[in-house]
Amino acid sequence: MITKNLNWEDFLKVDMRIGTILSAEIFKEAKNPAYKLIVDFGALGKLKTSAQITNLYEIDELIGRQVVAIVNFPAKQIANIMSECLILGGLGEDKDVVLLQPERQMPNGSKIS
Repeated sequence: MITKNLNWEDFLKVDMRIGTILSAEIFKEAKNPAYKLIVDFGALGKLKTSAQITNLYEIDELIGRQVVAIVNFPAKQIANIMSECLILGGLGEDKDVVLLQPERQMPNGSKIS
């Protein structure tokens, strides 16, 4: 079911940017299998987050990968880190997340429009 109560002004408040994953490591303290990630968003800085993507992605294939993330949510405590952005992905039938990424290389911090 699709909820249709989002207006254009609400959508414009969501700041989605392209960033490059600089580092990834197993997030041992998380309740569910996840990685700790640091993502470079250019002039916006390097932001920490976690992602439950261990079923589909290995650490070595994440480093250098560009992703799409929301960068203006409030920071959220996840186990022992403060998550500073939310990486976006598609949710498959098996509940695994497939990362969204630009079709071509883009400058870090590029705004999604």
